[in-house]
Amino acid sequence: MTKAKTTAEEVKVKPEGEEVAKKDAPKTPKKKVISGILSIDATFNNTKVLFADKGGNTLFWSSAGSLGFKGAKKGTPFAASKVGDVIGSKAATLGVKDADVVVLGVGSGREPAIRAFMAHGIEITGVADATPVPHNGPQAKKPRRV
Repeated sequence: MTKAKTTAEEVKVKPEGEEVAKKDAPKTPKKKVISGILSIDATFNNTKVLFADKGGNTLFWSSAGSLGFKGAKKGTPFAASKVGDVIGSKAATLGVKDADVVVLGVGSGREPAIRAFMAHGIEITGVADATPVPHNGPQAKKPRRV
């Protein structure tokens, strides 16, 4: 016959006078950010929005796919406005007053994402288009002979 040994790990005893309290999520943000950079990547298939501080450190991001849009609906202006709305609300709770915008891509979500972000009372100080443009690029395929 074996004796069952009880260790301190198996038996959890609360010390007297101490209560274990669960910490709730803080209502106030951890750090104050006054201005930042909003990067919008608008492709034909999706719209991705990222908010960073002036140093380039990512604070939060979202995309049409992460909000539940599937397939061709991810590339619509409506989905882009929802993404901009989510990022705008997060930035407003952080205390952001103004932001620079950098737009990449040629998708239909460029304008709606900016407008939805601005709807939360955040001022846009500048808009820069960083869409990569090829200077000639690779050689095109030969025409098909049939």
